[in-house]
Amino acid sequence: MAAWTWRFEKSDGTEVQPAVQPEEFTTQGDAESWIGEHWRELADGADQVTLFEDATLIYGPMSLHAEEAQA
Repeated sequence: MAAWTWRFEKSDGTEVQPAVQPEEFTTQGDAESWIGEHWRELADGADQVTLFEDATLIYGPMSLHAEEAQA
């Protein structure tokens, strides 16, 4: 069974520890739902995230910083 994981990074690509520790997800949808629920907290220490399925890069880096206009 595949494991879906997030890598948390600064804007320069340096890996950082997340403010909220994620679990290992069994589906892409679960991983994306989790990031959707926690991105505000995560943005305190990380600038971007990258999604992996096992060792395979799925997409990213994706910014955690929303436009300020989205209130």
